[in-house]
Amino acid sequence: MKKIEIGHGSGGRLTRDLIQKLFLKYLGSEELKPLEDAAYINLRHHHAAMTTDSYVVRPLFFPGGNIGKLAVCGTVNDLAVSGAVPRYLSVGFILEEGFPIEHLEEILKGIAESAKQSGVHIVTGDTKVVEKDKCDGMYINTTGIGEIVKPLPLDNVSVGDMVLITGTIGDHGTAIALVRDEFTITANLASDCAPLNDLLQPLFEIDGLKWMRDPTRGGVATVLAEVSDVTGLGVEIFEENVPVREDVRFISDMLGYDPLYLANEGKAIIIASHESANKILTILKKHPLGQNASVIGHVTSKFKGVRLRTKIGGERLLDMLEEDMLPRIC
Repeated sequence: MKKIEIGHGSGGRLTRDLIQKLFLKYLGSEELKPLEDAAYINLRHHHAAMTTDSYVVRPLFFPGGNIGKLAVCGTVNDLAVSGAVPRYLSVGFILEEGFPIEHLEEILKGIAESAKQSGVHIVTGDTKVVEKDKCDGMYINTTGIGEIVKPLPLDNVSVGDMVLITGTIGDHGTAIALVRDEFTITANLASDCAPLNDLLQPLFEIDGLKWMRDPTRGGVATVLAEVSDVTGLGVEIFEENVPVREDVRFISDMLGYDPLYLANEGKAIIIASHESANKILTILKKHPLGQNASVIGHVTSKFKGVRLRTKIGGERLLDMLEEDMLPRIC
C-alpha cells in the first residue's frame, strides 16, 4: 500500500498494520512498544516540566528539515529553555487520505533521528485520518515532559542583565519563505531547525543564568517585547551586535521582511547577569550551534518597551508582531 486510506484512522486492522509496520519501525521505544492507552515513564525528580505544541508548517518538507524534525526540535527546545532536561515525547498525527506512505516514512525518519539526537524517548502517540483535501497532508501534535534542573521564571530578570542570542536570526522563516510557491528566489539557505538541549544544558550550572526563550513565531523582537511587558523594564539591543546572515538580510530587504520578526527554530534568547554573560558566551561558542552567539543588548529601567540602537546611531522602537508576516512556519 502506497497511500494513506481513510481506514488507517479507523482504529482497526489497517490502523494496527500502519503502527506495527511503520510507526514502530522508527519510533519503537520500550515505553511505546506495549501500545497501551497510556505510557509508564520514570522521572527521578518530583518536579517535571510539560509542554505541548501543534505543527502545521507549509510545506511539509523544506531545506534543513521537515515537519517531523521540526515537531521534535520545537518541543525539545521549549523544555530546554525552561531549564528542564527533555525526557519523553508523545506524537499525534492527523493524516490526509491519499498521503503518500513514502512521505510519511521520510517524516518518521526525521522524527526518529531528532529524538535520538535529543536523547528523548517517544512513548505514546495517536493517528487519525481525515478525508482528502481536509488538511494539507499532515498535521502533528506533540507533548513533551522533562525533568526540571534550573527553574527560569521571568521574574528573575532585573536591571543590568545582559541579553544574548545563540546564533544568526531569521534563518528558518527565510528558508520557509523561499520554498513557498509565491517566491522564485534561489539561495543556498536552510532552516536552523535543531534541538538545543545539548547546547543549553551546560548553562544550567551558572548562577547568573536568569531566563531563556526560543524565538519562534514573532521572532526576537516579539519575545523581547513580551519580556518588557511582563517585567515592566526596558530592553535595549544594538543592531551591529545582532547576527544576521547576509543572504537572510538581502532576501528580507527584497521581500519587505524584518529579520528581527522572522521565526527561528534552532536559536535561543538568553538573559543573564552582567557578571556571567561572557562566561555563557564562551560556553556557547564552543558548541557547533553556538558559534555565532552574541551579546546583543541589556535590560534597563530608563524606559519601557524595546529599543533598537541602529548602526548609524538612531533609535527604533520594536513592538510585538500584530500578525504573522509569514503564517504556517511551524
